[in-house]
Amino acid sequence: MNIIVVENESQAMNEYLDIILRSLAVYAFMLVAIRLTGKKELSQLNTTDVVLILLISNAVQNAMVGNNTSLWGGLVAAAVLFALNFALKKLMFKSKRLRDLISQHPEILIHNGKLNFDKLGKLDITNEELEEAMREHGIEKYKDVKLAILEVDGNISIISGDETLKHTQFKRKRKHKSLGDLN
Repeated sequence: MNIIVVENESQAMNEYLDIILRSLAVYAFMLVAIRLTGKKELSQLNTTDVVLILLISNAVQNAMVGNNTSLWGGLVAAAVLFALNFALKKLMFKSKRLRDLISQHPEILIHNGKLNFDKLGKLDITNEELEEAMREHGIEKYKDVKLAILEVDGNISIISGDETLKHTQFKRKRKHKSLGDLN
């Protein structure tokens, strides 16, 4: 009888270890996938991004917990994800190399009045968006911009070229279609 109890406990431990390893693998995959797709503006998700996230979360749930649909299985998977995220943030704080590997970097859009067309094209920033950001901060001409930077969070920071070096920020807005636009 004791042998059966030990086998059941051992099997349960292996099942939870399996969930831990699966959760680690899914987390690593998602981190790499988001980094490779260059999603800089997670704070500005459009409809297709939200649908993608919902579908991915549904798809990877079974990959993390397998056949275990118990409360404990879900809690173990969630705990692993929280612990891994916490540990990764601590490691990124301490290691510049890891931070550079995982994190996005600000991009210079305008430097001393000269537009960086390669970056603007790569980041899909339109002329209208850039001009809107400039107007938001009372700047009319590109030549008056000392520095315009697309920050990691999607903001466009602008430093003017006048003596006061006025620093301003513009939250980049994505144009979203409404259901009325589909007709």
